[in-house]
Amino acid sequence: MAVDSQALLQALQAVTDPNTGKDFVSTKALKNLQVQEGDVSFDVELGYPAKSQIPALRRALVSAAREVPGVENVSVNLQSRIIPHAVQRGVQLLPHVKNIVAVASGKGGVGKSTTTVNLALALAAEGARVGILDADIYGPSQPMMMGIDGKPESTDGKTMEPLENHGVQVISIGFLVDKDQAMIWRGPMATQALEQLLRQTNWKDLDYLLVDMPPGTGDIQLTLSQRVPITGAVIVTTPQDIALLDARKGIQMFDKVGVPILGIVENMAVYCCPNCGHVEHIFGADGGKHMAAEVGTDYLGSLPLNMSIRVQADSGTPTVVADPDGEIAGIYKTVARQVAVKIAAKSKDFSSKFPSIKISKDT
Repeated sequence: MAVDSQALLQALQAVTDPNTGKDFVSTKALKNLQVQEGDVSFDVELGYPAKSQIPALRRALVSAAREVPGVENVSVNLQSRIIPHAVQRGVQLLPHVKNIVAVASGKGGVGKSTTTVNLALALAAEGARVGILDADIYGPSQPMMMGIDGKPESTDGKTMEPLENHGVQVISIGFLVDKDQAMIWRGPMATQALEQLLRQTNWKDLDYLLVDMPPGTGDIQLTLSQRVPITGAVIVTTPQDIALLDARKGIQMFDKVGVPILGIVENMAVYCCPNCGHVEHIFGADGGKHMAAEVGTDYLGSLPLNMSIRVQADSGTPTVVADPDGEIAGIYKTVARQVAVKIAAKSKDFSSKFPSIKISKDT
């Protein structure tokens, strides 16, 4: 019995992507459909990492195809293909880095570095190639949080090799100076050091580079936002009014330089007593959610005020690797997936399609 290709496409269109709510046929994620007698094969290409979800998606697609009369064998090649997306006008992409995500806050002490490291590990767990640039010159946290001790090697005397742990590449000023040494540098020196860390590191074909931004909206942050090709920014805040006030300033800074806000993460949103179970909103309730609605961006999720997050980060094994199946790791993974899906929906970068133009004088 011949298989009706149109009926097959209609059946496959009933399967939706749980992360986007859209089907794979109309979005053209389904490609290379081939029908030969009772054998059906096709490819499905996701624009974000989804290692943990691929088996279930494959089963759903196979099941849908087999409902069509005449279909006997179904072969599905389902994989992620992460591509570079558009950045600020006039800023060139970084070699071997497809997408750069700035993780920022207006105020220090809101858990921005902890959020950065756990989002990076969550993306890596889903199969992406991920790096972290610790952009906090004055208070680098990533060496301790990632459990890395050592100095970057250089094979040519000009560039550095990133250090790696838990499957994530990392570079930080903390690798280059004594951990007790205070960085008493003015803004221009710190900015130049950061640009060198970013551009003179031999990143190994990254899908995502997460930049752990220093707190505030001063010279360093503004210069980075203007010169670094940023795909989007994640804003981290706590629910309290004083943190939200500064977070709004961070959002305004990114708006002014043309960097889209991917969403807001609310840290220390609620405390649950481990002994009696009493729930307390120590820093206020839903402040980040209300701000996201006010500024018209997505509320990516909230993390509790929980001692395990701090203990695990301090020990060099952040929550996503220390307790990968736990509730808190699940929140970080959900936030990371939303960030990746939002990036995948952005405009593609076409700068590599255009030839460079050189102007020379006639001789």
